[in-house]
Amino acid sequence: MAETTFTYHPEGNAASALGFGAIGTHAGFRPDPERLDMALVVADEPCAAAATFTTNVFCAAPVRVSREHLNEGASGQPAYGCARAVVINSGIANAATGERGLEAARETCELVGEAVGCPADEVLVASTGVIGQHLRLEPFATGVPAALAALAAADGPEARADQGLAAARAIMTTDTRPKHGAVAFSGDDIGYPGVTFTVGGMAKGAGMIMPNMATMIAVITTDAPLTAPDLSAALTAAVNKSFNKVTVDSDTSTNDTCFALASGAAAPDAAPFAPGTPAFAAFQAALDELATTLARAMAADGEGATRLITVTVRGAATAADADAAARTVANSPLVKTAVYGHDANWGRVAAALGRSGARFNQEDVDIDILGLPVCRAGLVVDFDEEEALRRFEEPEVAIEVDLHAGEESAVMWTCDFSHEYVTINGDYRS
Repeated sequence: MAETTFTYHPEGNAASALGFGAIGTHAGFRPDPERLDMALVVADEPCAAAATFTTNVFCAAPVRVSREHLNEGASGQPAYGCARAVVINSGIANAATGERGLEAARETCELVGEAVGCPADEVLVASTGVIGQHLRLEPFATGVPAALAALAAADGPEARADQGLAAARAIMTTDTRPKHGAVAFSGDDIGYPGVTFTVGGMAKGAGMIMPNMATMIAVITTDAPLTAPDLSAALTAAVNKSFNKVTVDSDTSTNDTCFALASGAAAPDAAPFAPGTPAFAAFQAALDELATTLARAMAADGEGATRLITVTVRGAATAADADAAARTVANSPLVKTAVYGHDANWGRVAAALGRSGARFNQEDVDIDILGLPVCRAGLVVDFDEEEALRRFEEPEVAIEVDLHAGEESAVMWTCDFSHEYVTINGDYRS
């Protein structure tokens, strides 16, 4: 069977898949009337939905309400069910707000459900912004009907695409740019001839990012036919390869949420993709590609970042060791500031590896920075400092480690720490 070909669309978004509309608007959560602050994603019909959420015990009210709507059981159990709409506000996180916050999240779902024409428990809700402030409902009361009217008035694919891009901008907080995209693949060789399937989405996140989950919020839509349990399994697998491999500052947010919705609108009369089939494998690959692209975009746009850093650890004894080693290097402030200073200081990488808990012998370790061998068998390797400085001009800095202790590997994405990171977070509430 021929290998499935994927087409990536950088301007794609949560409205790219058939059966969905998405829009961003200024509802009034933020004082600046020019800043979009509410996004709405609406399915034409109730559809399969799944989510992964923050593991932070101090989780926000919208996380708790969306968990209820997706029937998430005990911690770690899958969250999935049926949904019609997702509403996201920026500016106020609705976290650490007690019963009043929970009531606000539930009333938001009721308000959106009434406007869309669905039960409140078919509405998923997310918030991002300052913790500890109460969420006003008035912006939803005026913003949601206005957004739905604008969606209904959209004339043609180009207008709907523009609305989807506006939705990606509306969920931004300290992000400097929106994060969105879409992946399309053909059904010709996977049992759905003549059909093109799309996986599209948007994400936000630039600070307070450290899995699980890496404040991130994402909404992914697809027009492929999937059952809710299978969508949940695919989403969890994709998140573990992407959003859970991102760290900006080692802080896990109270609000992290990733939603996935599947309309089946590209093949409305077809059987759902079944695990173990070529169709499901193609969908998983497309979902993985989109999630990884969005995750890398979040790391590259870390607060105050000037460089994306990719940390790759190979040769670990176990998968847990590989993850621990890569995660510790990626989280090291000393490694991140060295990259900002264009300093190929491999000793900081070695020190992070040594405290990671991963099992290895220091006499076996090799380290490369930007493709330059800087450590072999645990000892320094002479390298051209001028060449290193030249390579630091690239937008992505690769740090590669081989522990020579086994066969497992892991990748983490992070960014450098600059003076601007302190400025942004020192002034966040002002």
